[in-house]
Amino acid sequence: MGKKRIVKKGETEGAEGVEKTQTVSSKKRIDTGTLYVQSTYNNTKVILTDLKGNTLAWSSSGSLGFKGAKKGTPFAAAKVGELLAVKAQTMGMKEVVVVVRGVGSGRESSIRGFISKGINILSIKDVTPVPHNGPKPPKPRRV
Repeated sequence: MGKKRIVKKGETEGAEGVEKTQTVSSKKRIDTGTLYVQSTYNNTKVILTDLKGNTLAWSSSGSLGFKGAKKGTPFAAAKVGELLAVKAQTMGMKEVVVVVRGVGSGRESSIRGFISKGINILSIKDVTPVPHNGPKPPKPRRV
């Protein structure tokens, strides 16, 4: 409930009368990077980093507006991959190394969406954790 401003005709305050077009430009110019894809049954997260591991951009199917069971679909993962590819192109990225983690349905489609924008993939590495002995069995019941 603050003060009300009165603007007279003929006066424009600030940049209200002028329309600004926002252009996406990045200060960093990076040629190669790493694309981390984490795909679960419920969601797909994709992170774009430089070769040292510093995050440049990220997105997930939940942040794009998909809700509930639709977050885990290959279509949502492809949209995430396309969005990050556009961000990577503005940074000047030409090649990526892909690291995939998880068993969800968006593993492959997020990479395909990323490729569709014209960025080359040098290698794909799967680092999904695999249990090698399982959990410890329960102790015998004492009666």
